[in-house]
Amino acid sequence: MEQVTIYGRSSCGFCIRARDLCESRNIPYTWVDMIERGMSKQDIADQIGRPVYTVPQILVGSKYVGGCDDFSAYVREHEAEAAR
Repeated sequence: MEQVTIYGRSSCGFCIRARDLCESRNIPYTWVDMIERGMSKQDIADQIGRPVYTVPQILVGSKYVGGCDDFSAYVREHEAEAAR
């Protein structure tokens, strides 16, 4: 799987869950902590090219995947395809 980028906050359970999923599956990822970097949701929207209402916001390579549940489904689908 391509490099994953997770925009989120350390205080967000869904953000941590997405990060833990990457770690448990050895998926390469970059964690972008909004608070540490002083980023707003608008800053992230400018980065990913779509409105942001919640975090995490996750990309695989340059492809926008969505939030934690969307990313979990993406990983399951990717693993199923790889098993075929």
